[in-house]
Amino acid sequence: AFGVMLSASHNPMPDNGIKFFGRKGRKLGDEVERQIERAYELDAEPTSDSIGRVSDAPELVRQYQEHLLGSMSGSLQGLKVVVDCANGSAAALAGPVYGESGAKVIVLNDDLSGLRINHQCGSTHLAPLVARVLTEGADLGLAHDGDADRCLAVDSKGQVVDGDQILAILALGLRSQSRLRRDTLVTTVMANLGLHLAMREKGINLVQTPVGDRYVLESMEDGGFSLGGEQSGHIVMSDFATTGDGLLTGLQLMGEMVRTGHSLEELARVVKRHPQVLVNVSGVDKSKVDTHPKVLEAAKAARDQLGEKGRVLLRASGTEPLIRVMVEAENEAIAQQVANELAAVVSNSLGSNR
Repeated sequence: AFGVMLSASHNPMPDNGIKFFGRKGRKLGDEVERQIERAYELDAEPTSDSIGRVSDAPELVRQYQEHLLGSMSGSLQGLKVVVDCANGSAAALAGPVYGESGAKVIVLNDDLSGLRINHQCGSTHLAPLVARVLTEGADLGLAHDGDADRCLAVDSKGQVVDGDQILAILALGLRSQSRLRRDTLVTTVMANLGLHLAMREKGINLVQTPVGDRYVLESMEDGGFSLGGEQSGHIVMSDFATTGDGLLTGLQLMGEMVRTGHSLEELARVVKRHPQVLVNVSGVDKSKVDTHPKVLEAAKAARDQLGEKGRVLLRASGTEPLIRVMVEAENEAIAQQVANELAAVVSNSLGSNR
């Protein structure tokens, strides 16, 4: 058996694509996906209009809800949460799931028409959620994306709590319960330097992967780890799921607030985020980002300039025709300057007119 999801992730509805899951509930590997794409490009037509069958299974929805609620060790009573469903997959379930867990829930953007998914809402547009959290005097806000595999948060003061901070909170919580296998957290090369420093201080190992929750999952499976994720809010807890699950993440995050008796703001302080500047350079040959001499020389110079107080990352986007230049430094002005200078070298060296 395998699964198929129509999804644009955090993008608008017209960008919908197809996401496949293998028999173990995990995303397919790169080579299998390439084989499927090659078969699709053959423009093969169905040989019959009666192949296969479609059947509804509403009981699976309830089973999923029960699975989520079963991941909790106690009630969330006393918490008030605002949830932005991004007019997507979470729209029908976030209210019931968070409500049955004991929290008082205010739901935003729960249009189920499928036409307004991620439209100025959800995990990529947090301003409406921030405003509502402050207006309602809520303890926190949770933002999902269209297919609800992401979860970002907002504390009671309207401050954004990103995936790196959520990972740190969950990692410390799991370790305190002897459930963080091998005392290791899996994250990607885009993780903030502040997460690295926080985990080092707490004695938690950090394993890094390329960007993409698929690679996080592969590393977790290979190493037998229980927690991994991305700054974007893809969080994987292998004790309960085989892929990112935003509703599960939201429940577990609120569970940590109740278990520790701390506010989200207090919990998030464990990670002191370094200013991180991301510049997207378009109109370039992204295949040469790791080989062009001038680009490599400029990247080395930037790393030498920042030393241990910063970080530089150049990578080709996996979904768009551009190169991402990421720089972290002690202050935003330095990060912005270094990122802009490096982006200019990338553009001049790899531009389409070269």
